[in-house]
Amino acid sequence: MAYADTGGQGGAMSTETRNPDAVAGWVLFAGLMMLVIGIFNVVQGLVALFKDEVYAVGASGLIVTTDFTTWGWILIIWGIVMALSALSLMSGSEYGRWFGIVVVSINMIGQFAWFPAYPLWSLVVIGLSAGVLWALTVGWSSLRY
Repeated sequence: MAYADTGGQGGAMSTETRNPDAVAGWVLFAGLMMLVIGIFNVVQGLVALFKDEVYAVGASGLIVTTDFTTWGWILIIWGIVMALSALSLMSGSEYGRWFGIVVVSINMIGQFAWFPAYPLWSLVVIGLSAGVLWALTVGWSSLRY
């Protein structure tokens, strides 16, 4: 997509070219990463349910005081929500984009709450979530379906 912008310079003209294929690539990246993060959340939740001794602190050391069984179920359900959000995003709808932004933002906050239990895993998921958030907010306006 190319467009001209005179920028109020009275005759001076600049042309900016955006590559819609590159933007579509970032949207696909965001959708696939959200799917992967959702799967990570489900795995993290299953570990919390069935083998909570893997985590670095006891449930009392979490920022949110609850047990690992509760966190496990929350993470499993949230992983499914993230996967559904990824599918919505990959459908190309504007709703899917906004749903994805909200879901990945909440996921980042949730990982901070989970951080004391397994810091490395949380850092990986936070980093992937930040990448998804960036991909969802850069250049979306130039993408047309």
